Amino acid sequence: MPDMPQKKSRVLVKLFLSTLYLSAFTFGGGYVIVTLLKNKFVDQLHWIEEDEMLDLVAIAQSSPGAIAVNGAIIVGYKLCGIPGVLVSVVGAVLPPLILLSLISVGYQAFCENVIVKALLRGMQAGVAAVITSVVMDMGAKPFNERDFLSIFIMAACFVLNYFFNVNVVLLILAAALIGIVRTKWAERGKKA
Repeated sequence: MPDMPQKKSRVLVKLFLSTLYLSAFTFGGGYVIVTLLKNKFVDQLHWIEEDEMLDLVAIAQSSPGAIAVNGAIIVGYKLCGIPGVLVSVVGAVLPPLILLSLISVGYQAFCENVIVKALLRGMQAGVAAVITSVVMDMGAKPFNERDFLSIFIMAACFVLNYFFNVNVVLLILAAALIGIVRTKWAERGKKA
């Protein structure tokens, strides 16, 4: 959480600048921003706990829309309510809006430019590395905690999706159902 003595306006400014910066320098799709959101709001600013960040990312991923915007909405709401949502969404949407508007004006020249093609091809390797980092960061926790049910769910979802082309929506719903049952079971065990 932001420090209480900080004024809300200062938090909103920092939230806007953070989401603007992350959005401006995130290439390769929404999943790349997950690690950057964690680094910024958990590791650097200490506004959100790591466990909570993973929960927020799970909500952002399972909601319709771009994960970068969904993540900004959830983090903004968590930190400052509705003003935080508005500020973080504007910060997250502004850079791609400006960039895509400029690209669309000169689209033909842009897509035929050999230098731009080479630059984008080279960036693919970096994007793959960042996505791999996200997977390793998010997947390491169940292994470190020896959470065998979560490890089984991850492996089963991977196998079912990759080898048997099971729809991701079905996998998310099944994982959510297992999470609900697991939580209820744990609560029941605490009451006993």
